[in-house]
Amino acid sequence: MDFIEKAKIRLEHWKSHNDHHYEEYQIFADHLEDAGKTKCAGHIREMIDLTAKIGDCLGNALQEIEE
Repeated sequence: MDFIEKAKIRLEHWKSHNDHHYEEYQIFADHLEDAGKTKCAGHIREMIDLTAKIGDCLGNALQEIEE
């Protein structure tokens, strides 16, 4: 297996892992809000936005590596 094939596998894994965290963070922020910790949840929601940007970057990298 050459470097590019290995890199594609790594990027796919990172994207999947990031997507899983994104979902977990949303659930956690909802629970914090339910517990009355809206400021804390706000920080997590900011992190959710950043995690979405990471997912976009990984998706773009996957598209580029496949060209």
